[in-house]
Amino acid sequence: MTLPMAVPAPELPPRLRIHEVGARDGLQNEKATVPTEVKAEFVRRLADAGLTTIEATSFVHPKWVPQLADAEQLFPLVSELAVDLPVLVPNQRGLDRALALGARRVAVFASATESFAKANLNRTVDESLAVFDPVVRHAKDAGAHVRGYVSMCFGDPWEGAVPLHQVARVCKALMDMGCDELSLGDTIGVATPGHVSALLSLLNEEGVPTNVIGVHFHDTYGQALANTLAALQHGVTTVDASAGGLGGCPFARSATGNLATEDLVWMLRGLGIDTGVDLGRLVATSVWMADRLGRPSPSRTVRALSHQEQ
Repeated sequence: MTLPMAVPAPELPPRLRIHEVGARDGLQNEKATVPTEVKAEFVRRLADAGLTTIEATSFVHPKWVPQLADAEQLFPLVSELAVDLPVLVPNQRGLDRALALGARRVAVFASATESFAKANLNRTVDESLAVFDPVVRHAKDAGAHVRGYVSMCFGDPWEGAVPLHQVARVCKALMDMGCDELSLGDTIGVATPGHVSALLSLLNEEGVPTNVIGVHFHDTYGQALANTLAALQHGVTTVDASAGGLGGCPFARSATGNLATEDLVWMLRGLGIDTGVDLGRLVATSVWMADRLGRPSPSRTVRALSHQEQ
């Protein structure tokens, strides 16, 4: 396929790492529970498409996210793949479960706002950070790579606009604990490019370097790709995305789907940015998963390319 034509833009990174979240963030928002073997096959197909970082599951209590209650059964089915398989760990118990199965990359999930911290973690922001501190330290002592998610970085459904310094405080706290990287979450999809640039600039001023920052955009208002481009122009080289545009957030009703990995790869190909991803195989994977879920993929690129192949 010769399209899109690659026309590189100045001062953009030559290569980008996609942090694929479809198997965790995508499937955790499904009303019906996806069988464990289907999840495992989804991860295998994503790896075969060239994705090198695939978030596999979450070691959270089944009461809170029943769709991922099979973490102990799933992880051994995919752990031998030659890719990074980060998992979410909400507390020390979750970390212990993950490490016991050989997980080497884990993530904790913080909030930039008090309302979402209460809704998602049933704690204040400071209380949740206090819980994460020993978890991060124990994970680092065990030799694990730790990612810190920060949700509601650009807006909150209860509080509205979120002050930039409020976000920076939580980011700095996670870095001080020992997190290796951060993911800035636009949980309800309200960010715009200028807002993205302003937050990234402030984080740099506060001592958080761009090379530890990833971005996680939702496409609620159709801004995810524009916001991604703003992050790339700032030097960000890690972008979270979800195959087929799966996912949202079960604790924030206004959160719609994640940025679709295929839409991201299409844009990056047009910019001449290497991802290592085979777009055809990725589209086929999302069509396969959409069939298992019983509905079409919301990704525009999946719809366009799968229609062309019919």
